[in-house]
Amino acid sequence: MASPKHRLRIAAAALDQTPLDWPGNLARCTRAVTAARADGAELVLLPELALSGYGCEDAFYMSHVEQRAWRSLQQLLPETRGLVVGVGLPCLHRGVLYNVAALCVDGRLAGFAAKQHLAGDGIHYEPRWFRPWPSGQRARIDARGLARWSADDDVPIGDLIFEVGGVRIGFEICEDAWVADRPGTRLAAKAVDVVLNPSASHFAFGRRVVRERLVSESSRMLHAVYVYANLLGNEAGRVIYDGGSMIASRGEILAVAPRFSFAEVELAVATVDLAAVRGDYRGASSARATVIDEPGTCVELEPFDFVGAERTPPGLATRPIWETGPELAFEEFTRAVALGLYDYLRKSRSGGFVVSLSGGADSATVACLVERMLRLGVTQLGAEAFARALGRTPEKATLAHLLTTVYQGTANSSETTRSAAETLAKGLGARHFELDVQGLVDGYRERVEGAIGRELTWEQDDLTLQNLQARVRSPSAWALANLERAILLSTSNRSEAAVGYATMDGDTSGGLSPIAGVDKTFLLAWLQWMWRTGPAGLGPIEALAEVVVQRPTAELRPPSYEQRDEDDLMPYVVLDAIEELAIRDRLAPGNVLDALIGRFPEHAREVLVGWVRRFYRLWVQNQWKRERLAPSFHLDDENLDPKTWCRYPILGGDWGEELAALER
Repeated sequence: MASPKHRLRIAAAALDQTPLDWPGNLARCTRAVTAARADGAELVLLPELALSGYGCEDAFYMSHVEQRAWRSLQQLLPETRGLVVGVGLPCLHRGVLYNVAALCVDGRLAGFAAKQHLAGDGIHYEPRWFRPWPSGQRARIDARGLARWSADDDVPIGDLIFEVGGVRIGFEICEDAWVADRPGTRLAAKAVDVVLNPSASHFAFGRRVVRERLVSESSRMLHAVYVYANLLGNEAGRVIYDGGSMIASRGEILAVAPRFSFAEVELAVATVDLAAVRGDYRGASSARATVIDEPGTCVELEPFDFVGAERTPPGLATRPIWETGPELAFEEFTRAVALGLYDYLRKSRSGGFVVSLSGGADSATVACLVERMLRLGVTQLGAEAFARALGRTPEKATLAHLLTTVYQGTANSSETTRSAAETLAKGLGARHFELDVQGLVDGYRERVEGAIGRELTWEQDDLTLQNLQARVRSPSAWALANLERAILLSTSNRSEAAVGYATMDGDTSGGLSPIAGVDKTFLLAWLQWMWRTGPAGLGPIEALAEVVVQRPTAELRPPSYEQRDEDDLMPYVVLDAIEELAIRDRLAPGNVLDALIGRFPEHAREVLVGWVRRFYRLWVQNQWKRERLAPSFHLDDENLDPKTWCRYPILGGDWGEELAALER
């Protein structure tokens, strides 16, 4: 056995991978290893399922995916000479697919640590494709039989510890660290020096603090260096990963990779003091005096010369200024959606974005987020690299080439919204059009009236006439998108999705719905912040001045009706509270009402009862609309997307008895 090392330089990578992009994923893994080597790292950790991509979905059922991942691993192995590298991939063993982390040591495959606890809640669906590995179990796997690629020998797979150059290494793969019966507890009992956690941990508001607490406390509690590597960017379309790979020791975060980076590869690198960590273990009352490895538990590898160079001693990680301010949620929302839009644009190879700009809050938010995408991308990457990533020249990567907006007025539209849309588009630098679609509305109305043999009136046909206008606007927006091979962005928010306050094939038209994951209350507050302050380093968007002073209105009724969204529905702050209680917290109508009475004492009980009844009625009636909404970004744990988070029957009961009981 080699005499133990006292210092170790470690790198944890954050990678912007794409499912099934075999050459791209391998190239980014190789770039991370190369960059870590150049920084003197001896141990490098890459994220969960980095070689295949995490979001392969049912493609994991294809034997080619597992075989191709093994080929990528074989191609990566020569790049690991002189290093220890952990990397995630799917692995088939005895007809069952496992989520594993391969440990590569000095150009050879040492074995596979298999994930023991699968994520199966919320957006995660791992049990559909993988099987959890039983704790304490180990086996041997014939590498040559996996994909018919040459390998030297069979290798171990399962619940393993590796000892390399006197350093004991164990794995917790993402969800493994978030359960009560975590593998890390058993690794600590075996005096493991370093715990590696390759993860695919998605962004959600407030998740960073929880994640950092887990990593730092794990290093203290397990008496081991804890290394966490995460995915980065919009990997597969809906889920955004914020990166933020970390290295922690003795309860402190030593290094953090940048979050929401537009770069495809980011590293957190730190030199750790193993002697101090081992000293803590010896002094801990919970540590065992003698560590006995059961046969096959520890894979002991021959010592080799690490290529890493001695660097500065451990220090503490520092935070960018935007992560320390009071408006963290607004900063995170801006940066997460901007990164999501950027990756969606370049990975779909589209020509830009189109927004039907109404002059109101929602469409203004979407347009501003596209502008922030460009500003953040150019700031981080530089104009040339940003343009090159989009397959353009810098001259063709301006907002005028990336964002087209269109205001489509009718007789019910106001000069207020027309001016607001024009001012904002000009202030952002977008290409802007104005179309008068009243003739189209009249034409369709006349045809319907001729077919049914009577005149349509606002008193009798209010909803039909409103929706007619909303739907008429869709073809023009799609036409502008088609001209540029662009993506039409839908402008619906989560509050509207909850109650169906949106017109199918009208304002819901689009290939991507970037704000469907947040509620109207948040968006209105974000717009005020964007107008006054804006993200750190970028500043405000003053052209929002005419937008932020308006009360939300669809402008689908004649001006004499003075239509307001909250008159049609209820105050947005109440609507969002009901949605939070009923859908996120899964409370019955009576419990929702009790909570509202305490939260909104300014409203009479009978008024709150009416709003609760309205919400449930509209929620049940409009599940079919939610099923048809364009893909959206997952931003918090109140997502209503039925494909990734909130599954609800299209046909079901109407909560009639429960709602009737509210009157009593």
